[in-house]
Amino acid sequence: MTLSTTYKSLEHQVVFISGGATGIGATLVEAFARQGAKVGFVDIARAAGEALVRRLPELGATGAWFEAVDVTDTPAYQAAIAACAEALGPIKVLVNNAAKDDRHELSELTPERFERILKVNFSHQVFAIQAVAPMMARLGGGSVINMGSVSWIRAKVRFVGYGASKAAITGMTRMLANELGGQGIRVNCVMPGAILTDRQMGHFTPEENERFLALQALKFRLTADDVAPMVLFLASDDARGCTGQNFIVDGGLV
Repeated sequence: MTLSTTYKSLEHQVVFISGGATGIGATLVEAFARQGAKVGFVDIARAAGEALVRRLPELGATGAWFEAVDVTDTPAYQAAIAACAEALGPIKVLVNNAAKDDRHELSELTPERFERILKVNFSHQVFAIQAVAPMMARLGGGSVINMGSVSWIRAKVRFVGYGASKAAITGMTRMLANELGGQGIRVNCVMPGAILTDRQMGHFTPEENERFLALQALKFRLTADDVAPMVLFLASDDARGCTGQNFIVDGGLV
């Protein structure tokens, strides 16, 4: 990905990203590295994460850190955030990216499965913010970017768990923006549309790809490279007046 904008305010800043080893997360890790940031990330995909973290210095990162962690294990996840801060410095930018958009019928849901879906897609965002807010406050401010989705706006079927999680992120973003704003902490949400990643390519048939193009105002399939510029902007000081907002990147799908 070649970006036309360099944000000087991101250089040497510590950025922490969940789910950063593959998909949109990996693109975000690389994008922040190219901004000269210190980039830490977690993922359950150990091999992919270890391969990516080795590449970050050559991309321009001024620091790099990775740990294989399940974000649904809250004590282990918050311990990993603390370890990243110990290694790279206080976290100034948090990108809550980890998610899994499993399809399911309503009739298939059990309480245990629904709780797991909420943990994978929503709960870890809250507890990551809880962990980084004190260090951001000591820095005089910071930026939290929660990754949402337009799936709940589109009311997609077989997505009740995922959609409920992503809808909750929208509400949580607005409430925590208000709660943390007095400490200089901005909280925003980026809501991607139908983004082509390796995982999504396994879901979309050629017919579905054509249907997305028909529904979108812009007639090209979006990739993670279309999402990263919005995240970088919100992380930077250029977005100092933006908080509590939801920014849709979907080519006009909704």
